[in-house]
Amino acid sequence: MKKRAPRNKTLTCTKKELDDLSGYIKKISEKCDVSDIGDQLINGNIFDIHGLLPRNFVDLLILDPPYNLTKSFNGHRFHKMDKINYVDWFTELIIKLIPLLKENATIYVCSEWKTSSLISPILEEYFFIRNRITWEREKGRGAKNNWKNNSEDIWFCTKSDTYYFDVDSVKQKRTVLAPYKNNGEPKDWKYEKNQKYRMTHPSNLWTDLTVPFWSMPENTDHPTQKPEKMLAKLILASSQQGDFVFDPFVGSGTSVVVANKMNRRWCGVDRDMEYLCWAKKRIINSETNKRIQGYEDGVFWERNAHKTRCDNNNSPSEQTKILL
Repeated sequence: MKKRAPRNKTLTCTKKELDDLSGYIKKISEKCDVSDIGDQLINGNIFDIHGLLPRNFVDLLILDPPYNLTKSFNGHRFHKMDKINYVDWFTELIIKLIPLLKENATIYVCSEWKTSSLISPILEEYFFIRNRITWEREKGRGAKNNWKNNSEDIWFCTKSDTYYFDVDSVKQKRTVLAPYKNNGEPKDWKYEKNQKYRMTHPSNLWTDLTVPFWSMPENTDHPTQKPEKMLAKLILASSQQGDFVFDPFVGSGTSVVVANKMNRRWCGVDRDMEYLCWAKKRIINSETNKRIQGYEDGVFWERNAHKTRCDNNNSPSEQTKILL
């Protein structure tokens, strides 16, 4: 096990925890119905088990497959393919997932710029592409002979022209830089604790996310872990309480952890048992801690904004400022 600094909050599992938690991970060998897989983590390869899953059960599909890059996932190595082979691989994946989707399902597909050029024609063939979200990753090394690769994509797709989208749930709270007034009264903004704020419509350019790192309790050793705040936006915008969220490459569980915090039904599949144990431990923790960093009191805040909060047990003089 890695030796970590005393303040490192990365979630890990001891060998005993892995043994205990693996008992909660499901394996399937015959056809299931929704009651069999609801709020379950499944150990398996989606290419092998897709036919055992129920038909038409998914309201929201979170698809974060391996990008067309060589990368090791806890010993499972995904090798970069030539473009034709990756297109074939991704097309086969989409064809296998389509029968699982409800007619009004929403699909979010994570990617990066090179892989995006390969998958976008496939998504356009099988779904309605509504938008491409680009989010700032704000991590990674610079390059001497190129621009630093500092962003990733999320393709927003729907299966049909009928779909759910709640824009009010994902508005962002921003500091007002130009506080215009009408007849001396705030125009489109308000004071709050001596600060000027405006609720703004979400765009397809996200610069408010923080990639999990060692000092964040949501962090794990998964190499491509996404922020809980990012998944909160997707889940709030495109599902309702009680809807079914499905992630066939669930990894360390961010999508299903957030779904659980937000009272959605969920199911996650992954081939790596250790990742699934991390996910299960995070889900157990989420039963008593619903907080999502950067999302407070139903509001998405700008990255690194400070919100003054007075906890129930503290007096106003003991208020703490929390980094979001």
